[in-house]
Amino acid sequence: MSQEVAFNALLELAQLSKTNAQALPAQVDALPRWSGIGFTLLGSRFVAPLGQVAEILELPVTTRLPGVKSWVIGLANVRGRLLPLFNMPAFFGGQPSVQRKQHRVLVVDTQKFFCGLIVDQAFGMQHFTAEEFSELSPAVPESMHHVVRGGYADAAGNAWAVMHIPSLLKDAEFSNAALA
Repeated sequence: MSQEVAFNALLELAQLSKTNAQALPAQVDALPRWSGIGFTLLGSRFVAPLGQVAEILELPVTTRLPGVKSWVIGLANVRGRLLPLFNMPAFFGGQPSVQRKQHRVLVVDTQKFFCGLIVDQAFGMQHFTAEEFSELSPAVPESMHHVVRGGYADAAGNAWAVMHIPSLLKDAEFSNAALA
């Protein structure tokens, strides 16, 4: 095969490729997304912003502490750090779900606080679009209103209240767990 024949064959192949090529898909403006850690507490669905939860743990072995309120579970040794554990359903005036196997610890690690918040169940990361947000909070127990900042509705119609953990940490009742 001569060079000219090979070159013409390549030109023909290039032309066929251009003729049969599909156009690129139209660029669609993606809606801004918001992500958080989903969990249940007292029968309601919540989501906490990603930056407010350091990790999710199964319930570790704990040591009880004397002279603390009933919602303080105790201390756990997590990778060499003492982690105070708080029973969040009890703190908010309810009872934890009976399925202890599903309970999880949301670890909060800030400059002032290192603690574990025990919730009934954790769902991991949840993603929402900005248009799914509502300033109105979903129905949650009244004892939790001061820590909720709006909510999201997912595609299945589930309402997710946004728990603002810094508001919980500033709560005078939460930050003073000692018995009076």
